[in-house]
Amino acid sequence: MASFLVVRGANIGTHYLIHKSKQKLGRDSHCDVHLEDSEASRTHAEIDFVDGEYILRDLGSSNGTFVNGTRITEHTLCVGDRVQIGKRLMLFRLSFRPFGPADNDVDIVQNANSESSQIVGRVEVEKQLSERTDDWTAKIKSDKASSQAKSHWEIMYRTSLAVSRTLDIDQLLHQILELIFQWVNCDRGCIMLTDLETGELMPSCRRNRGVNASSHRMTISKTILDYVCKKEEGVLTSDACEDERWNATASISAGGIREAICVPMKGRYGSVGVIYIDTSVSAGQYAMNREPVFNEEHLKMLIAIGHQAALAIEDTNFYQSMVRAERLAAMGQTIATLSHHIKNIVQGLRGGGYLVDQGIKGGEMDVVQSGWRICERNQERIESFVMDMLTMSKDRKPNRSIVDLRTVIDDVVELSTIRGTEKSVSIRWSRPEAFQKMMLDSEAIHRALMNLVGNAIDACVDKLDGCVEIFLCESKEFASIQVRDNGVGIAANDLGRIFSMFESNKGNRGTGLGLPVSLKIAKEHGGNIEVRSEVGNGTEFELLLPWKPNRVPSSAESLPTMRG
Repeated sequence: MASFLVVRGANIGTHYLIHKSKQKLGRDSHCDVHLEDSEASRTHAEIDFVDGEYILRDLGSSNGTFVNGTRITEHTLCVGDRVQIGKRLMLFRLSFRPFGPADNDVDIVQNANSESSQIVGRVEVEKQLSERTDDWTAKIKSDKASSQAKSHWEIMYRTSLAVSRTLDIDQLLHQILELIFQWVNCDRGCIMLTDLETGELMPSCRRNRGVNASSHRMTISKTILDYVCKKEEGVLTSDACEDERWNATASISAGGIREAICVPMKGRYGSVGVIYIDTSVSAGQYAMNREPVFNEEHLKMLIAIGHQAALAIEDTNFYQSMVRAERLAAMGQTIATLSHHIKNIVQGLRGGGYLVDQGIKGGEMDVVQSGWRICERNQERIESFVMDMLTMSKDRKPNRSIVDLRTVIDDVVELSTIRGTEKSVSIRWSRPEAFQKMMLDSEAIHRALMNLVGNAIDACVDKLDGCVEIFLCESKEFASIQVRDNGVGIAANDLGRIFSMFESNKGNRGTGLGLPVSLKIAKEHGGNIEVRSEVGNGTEFELLLPWKPNRVPSSAESLPTMRG
């Protein structure tokens, strides 16, 4: 399957699937690939699958269709082609594996000559990255001939570490500008990024050498910026008035700038901004010292730094867009699921209300009572649903107090018996005569047990002799509450997802929040839930609560245990 991946412009990270048929691309909502872009024509282009190849054709669009920077009328797409329509740059991809599996061709073995093989050099990354600036600068000044090459390797090494360690673009730009100031004797520096909507350069980070220098406004020649952006090449000027590329009336000479470097930050898919540094000297100093501060090596190195920074910015933008897209998708799925359950409850309330209304009009109290019972049950569903959502919405510390677990279970059994009677399911509670008190959040444990017992009752609805049994046991480390039923049981392939949110086998009767809430409460108490089930013979949920309130379960214990 072919696809376009948006790498620049609106909706970065979006995939547009391309099928093996003729498809239209454009701004019109009826297009197969709908591009919400003001610079795209209503029907901008089409892509056709002919003889195993994908052909892209421009359909007389106003602003044109570009492939790899060249305007096209028709083009046979290849993997990696960059297609630009309006402000959106898309990468053409095919789902294929260009490399064979490595597991059959590569072996990882112990070193056969471990005694003769030794580590001869190593670099501690954290230590190297945090090395003090004054020590590093002193090493560079030690030998001018050899230290210049050494400093170039050093700046590239430190830049590569910087770009690999952050997803915060502002932090990255400040680190890069700081490295440049340590490396070259410039007076001012600024990094400007291209606005994705307007295409204009916007200052994002600046630095002046000196304690109070940052308070002064910084003036940068638009002449240089326009040239660098248009030509996508770095420039070095030692005297703006003598360089034939610059307009003599431009702002360079007016600012007294004698030397400047400006380079594009060019990534995989185009320029994302520029890096600009300069230095200024008085006329007397300039006359006395003709040796330039900047040279061609500085220009080349700054171009390389700009390229690395651009790649990091593109990756960061792409990652952030992917995260936003995933959050929106998760939010949409959650809203759809919640709406579904709320709709079912509202329909139940409407049905109950209708019966109450009809009973009142006809003076039939039995109809009124029937309708009112329906309304009560749906009111309980609303309350339970809201409480489950509040429990799952954030982490909370249990509000512990000294509790006799038997009294908590007594209340759960009393409330559940009414529900069980309505569904012809009996509740049996094997209450121990004595039990050690515990430090627990009684309200939370009550809620967890209500969910477990409620699930057990629902599992026994279709059984003639449906029964739910509750046991309370003690061990050395845990108090154990076991809820057993003789219901339909849980299939082995479903055990792994019963604690996932919104997973329910009850149809319209379930919300898919009960078991996740119970597990969350158990974990907040340092405990766990174990499950044992057999299809046709029932299920047992065991809620384990540690005697020591501060006990934290191991990584193995922190997950529910499923047993078929």
